[in-house]
Amino acid sequence: MRLLSRLGSGRVLLGGGEALFVASMASWPAVSTRGRSSTSTTSTTSSRRRLLAGKEGLILGVFASEKENGASQFTGAGDAFDKILSGKLSQLLTISGPPLKKGKTRIFHGLHQDFSTIVVVGLGKKGAGVNVLENWDEDKENVRTAVAAGCRKVQDLEVTRVEVDPCGDAQAAAEGAILGLFEYDELKYKKKPVVEVQLHGSDGIEAWKKGLIYAKGQNLARYLMEAPANHITPTRFATIIEEKLKGFSSNVNVHIRDKSWIEAQEMGSFLSVAKGSDELPVFLEIHYKGSSDANEPPLVFVGKGITFDSGGISIKPSANMDAMRADMGGAATICSAIVTAAELKLPLNIIGLTPLCENLLSGKANKPGDVVKAKNGKTIQVDNTDAEGRLVLADALCYAHSFNPRAIIDAATLTGAMDVALGSAATGVFTNSDKLWNHLYKASILTGDRVWRMPLFEHYTKQVTDCQLADLNNIGKYRGGGAC
Repeated sequence: MRLLSRLGSGRVLLGGGEALFVASMASWPAVSTRGRSSTSTTSTTSSRRRLLAGKEGLILGVFASEKENGASQFTGAGDAFDKILSGKLSQLLTISGPPLKKGKTRIFHGLHQDFSTIVVVGLGKKGAGVNVLENWDEDKENVRTAVAAGCRKVQDLEVTRVEVDPCGDAQAAAEGAILGLFEYDELKYKKKPVVEVQLHGSDGIEAWKKGLIYAKGQNLARYLMEAPANHITPTRFATIIEEKLKGFSSNVNVHIRDKSWIEAQEMGSFLSVAKGSDELPVFLEIHYKGSSDANEPPLVFVGKGITFDSGGISIKPSANMDAMRADMGGAATICSAIVTAAELKLPLNIIGLTPLCENLLSGKANKPGDVVKAKNGKTIQVDNTDAEGRLVLADALCYAHSFNPRAIIDAATLTGAMDVALGSAATGVFTNSDKLWNHLYKASILTGDRVWRMPLFEHYTKQVTDCQLADLNNIGKYRGGGAC
C-alpha cells in the first residue's frame, strides 16, 4: 500500500503472500565463510524471534524465469552466495514452493552461520524497462517493492541487522529498504526494532549511498505528515526543519518569519485562515545556495502548510478528520526536498516558502461570504472556509515572484476533487510550461511517484472570476472541474 497523499511524497512499499521455510536437514549444515558451522532446528515463531534477536539477515533477489514454470534466476550477488552454499539455497527455493512472483518473499533459516535469516525476494522479469501504461520504470519499482518486503519480514523477525543485495540497481534497493522500514511509532510504548541496513558487497556503493539520502528525505516528509497535529504545530514544524539544516549553515539560510512580519508583508489572505486558531502562524523561508553563481535565478518551491485542517466554519465530516494533520504535506515535501538537495550538494539555488498555520473554527475565524485582500491587492470572497489552501498559497506565490525565479513549483494537498479524479495512484499537475512538465514527468518515471497533467483551460477561469463581492471567489461556481 502507499501512504495516501496528493503529493506522492511518502511511500510504503510492502509485498504480500510471503512464505517461510526453515532449513533443518542434517545433511545440509550451515556454512560460514568465517570457519564456523551449525545446524538449525524448527521452533515456534516467538522462540525463533528470541533466537534471531541481534543476529544478521540477508536479502537476495531472484528474477522470474523467461520460460513458463521455469526456475527462477538469482541476481549476481544471489548466485555467488548460492555457490558458497553449494547450490543448497537454489534447491530449497525450488522445493519450497512455486517460483516467487514479484514482491513476494520466502524465508530460510540456518543455512549460513553469518546470516541467521535469508530472505529471497521476487524481482519479476529481468529487464522489464519502462512500462508506458503504468508510467514508471518497472525494473526500479520491482526492486524497491521487493527489497521493502524483505526488510519488513526481517524487522518482523526482530533481526536487527540486514545486508541487502543491490539487485542490479543499488539506488532503488536502498530506497526500498529505508522506505519499507519506516514506521511512525515514536509515541508508542512498544516500538518495532530498529534495523541497521547495509549493502551486500561493494557493487554500486555510490548509488546505494544516493538511494539512502533520497529515502531518508522522503521519510522526513512522512514523519512530519504522520505525527499528530499537537506535536507538529506551525512553530514546531519550522523548528524541526531548521534543526535538520543546521549542518549546512555555510550555504543554507533559514528564516522563521513571525506574525508581525506576515502582517508587514500584507498577506491578508494567509492571515485570514490563521486567525481562527490560537496557534500563531509562521512563514518559513529557506535559501539553499548550491550554485557557484550566487546571482543565478533560483528555483522556488512553495508548499501548503496547514498543520491541521478542520475545514473551519465549513467544517469537515468527523470521520477521518484526524488525517487532516497531514494537510501540510506540500510544506513537508518541499522542505524535505531542500534537505535532500543540501545532502546531495546539488549545484543550483533553491528557495523554499511555506505558509504554516491551522485552519480551525472559532469566533475569530473566516465566515462564508467574508472578503479578504491578498498580497497583490486583489480581493477574494471566501464562500467555503474549507478551501483554505488556495488562500494561504496565494500570498506565498505572490511573494515568490519577488525573487525573479527561473521556475516556481507549488506543492499542496489540493483538492478532494483531485482525489476523486485520480485516487492515490498519481499526483495531479497543473503547469503552463511544457518544458517543466517534461522534466517532472521523466523524474516521476524514475522515482515511481507518478504524475498526471491536468487542464488549465480558460474555460475554468469564469468559475472563480464570476464573483458577487470581490475580484475572485475561493471556490468554483459549477459542479464539475472542482480541482481545476
